[in-house]
Amino acid sequence: MNKDFLLEIGVEEMPSAFMGRSLEDFKTITAQKLQEKRIKYISVDTLGTPRRLVLHIKGLEENQDDALIENKGPKKSSAFDQDGSPSKAAMGFARGQGIEVSDLEIREVAGVEYVFAIKKEVGGQTEDLLSGILLDIINSLSFPKSMRWGYYHTRFARPIRWLLALYGDKAINLQVENVLSSNYTSGHRFLAPEPILVESIDGYFTALRDHYVIVDQVERKKMIWQQVQDVAKNAGGRAMDNEDLLNEVSFLLEYPTAFYGEFSVSYLDVPPEVLTTSMIEHQRYFPLFDDENKLLPAFIGVRNGTDFRLDLVKAGNERVLKARLEDALFFWKEDTQKPLAEMVPGLKEVLFHERLGSLLDKVGRLRDMAVYVGQENGLSTPEKLDRAAFLCKADLRSNMVYEFPELQGIMGRYYANEGGEDSEVADAILEHYLPRFAGDSLPASETGIVLSLAEKLCNLTAFFAIGIKPSGSQDPYALRRQALGIVNIIIDLGLKSDLRQLIGQAYEGLQMLSPDRNREDTVNDLMDFILQRMRGIMLDRGLSYDVIDGVLYQAGGDLSEIMLRAEVLRKFKMASQWEDFQVVFNRSYNLSRKWESAAVRTELLEDASEKALYQHYLQLRPMVEIAVKEKRYEAALEMLAGMRTDIDQFFEAVMVMVEDEELKAARLGILKAIVGLCNFLADFSKVMP
Repeated sequence: MNKDFLLEIGVEEMPSAFMGRSLEDFKTITAQKLQEKRIKYISVDTLGTPRRLVLHIKGLEENQDDALIENKGPKKSSAFDQDGSPSKAAMGFARGQGIEVSDLEIREVAGVEYVFAIKKEVGGQTEDLLSGILLDIINSLSFPKSMRWGYYHTRFARPIRWLLALYGDKAINLQVENVLSSNYTSGHRFLAPEPILVESIDGYFTALRDHYVIVDQVERKKMIWQQVQDVAKNAGGRAMDNEDLLNEVSFLLEYPTAFYGEFSVSYLDVPPEVLTTSMIEHQRYFPLFDDENKLLPAFIGVRNGTDFRLDLVKAGNERVLKARLEDALFFWKEDTQKPLAEMVPGLKEVLFHERLGSLLDKVGRLRDMAVYVGQENGLSTPEKLDRAAFLCKADLRSNMVYEFPELQGIMGRYYANEGGEDSEVADAILEHYLPRFAGDSLPASETGIVLSLAEKLCNLTAFFAIGIKPSGSQDPYALRRQALGIVNIIIDLGLKSDLRQLIGQAYEGLQMLSPDRNREDTVNDLMDFILQRMRGIMLDRGLSYDVIDGVLYQAGGDLSEIMLRAEVLRKFKMASQWEDFQVVFNRSYNLSRKWESAAVRTELLEDASEKALYQHYLQLRPMVEIAVKEKRYEAALEMLAGMRTDIDQFFEAVMVMVEDEELKAARLGILKAIVGLCNFLADFSKVMP
């Protein structure tokens, strides 16, 4: 028989950023601990609000499963003599296991016989084990930051204030430091502050709802979004669809009520990104837009409570937002009083890195690199690239970006346009940060594409040159993200350039800083780092491991070429000629893999089949090389697949590994030459049939 179980950990308000991961860990750890204790269940679910973490287990069995425990003892030869009498080793092992010697079993492990003690452990009652399991689960939870309270040693995200544990209708005794479990819970902090008696698990959920707590975060999130949409519709607008904001708001409150607020249209003179950032980051409001996607002078907030005196809540929030927007308007007016270029000298006061100088030093290196990357890819003009690189970090010295760091680049573009800069230069100031996260848009303008690549290459090369690169989960300079950005830009936009050469050029700009690592090591390590990021992207795009391994290191530093070869190989593996090509390559490779030379002394060849095979190879080689040069890779593969008949006849007619060393060398040379020609596209030894 089974019963449901409920655990509620009541805490002081937890940060919303902790909640999602904490609930996932709570569920995972619980399932793991129950499995370890051999207690079956139907399902485990975790729920939560800022003031509580809730564990709900359905169908928890009343008893542990029995266990058959098998303990290996000494070898049979040590446990029994030739007459079969037990030795002291056997008797000691049996005594230690609590069984008779006669109950020991003989089993073979890896060809050796051992004695085993086989015991059945009868499962205990779940109710008796729950306290220990629950305490273990609670102590196993971890958070980005934990704290202790009073003089106690337990660490938790916030101090634990109450515990409720029910198995069926029965309360389970549990103690965490000074907190004893009971069958009481707490409702909304202000709307229902008195303790609430819980007599059943079903009654728990009903009681919380009656006392203004929606404990299910999924239900609470749906309620919030529906309310926000309803309020927006009534106001004649559309609320911003922001999943991160919605998740955060859902973990900031227990009983949501959305409300409408307004601000003066005069603030719309400020760029909309400033207003929406202020509303979202500072106040957790949902901005409103009209049918043309223009920002309206209004917002939607979500209150933790009912609609009682909602007019006062609305007025209070409007006053707070007005103060925020006044600051934004002031910053905008101050920043636009001077050209963006006048902010550049101030970058000398901003340290980029103690080993790499100031931001102004970095801008100097970036200007040279941007012009070089542009020339290598035939994009933009040196004048635009130099100007965009010169201005791209200037907004970091503006009042607005100082207040709202997340607006870097966005404000730079606005200030550049206000100052009459070329529109593509202005766009590049924003675009050089792209992509900022997975799924973000890529730079669109030629100047933006080049500047984005140059920025990321400069950063990665500089940090690798001084010995700083990601390790484990640590990546304080977001080097993985920047490497992914390089890969996405190059392969999605089809850029053709030698990445090794670009990294080497970026390294040259660091010479005056006396980097710790030489150019060759820096280029090799960084290239490998970028290719590993590309491996992940290729897997995400459906390419198989073997195809990726085959092409990844065959095309040098041209990422677009690597992607092209991978796509060709994926397609050719599904073609009818693939089997023939595999026979040609594998039969040649298997014998010649340890042979070094592709030289062939034709005068030593004896059989017609080997002469025909070599002549076929000599005829194909220039044709394949021309096809490869013209990037007609599939045609080249089809030509090589056409050698199958000659390969089959060769292996039927002659033995390669003959005693005559010179003849063997000639035959292995033919096979080695064929393998070399086949590997123009990929290392086919890594490609699965």
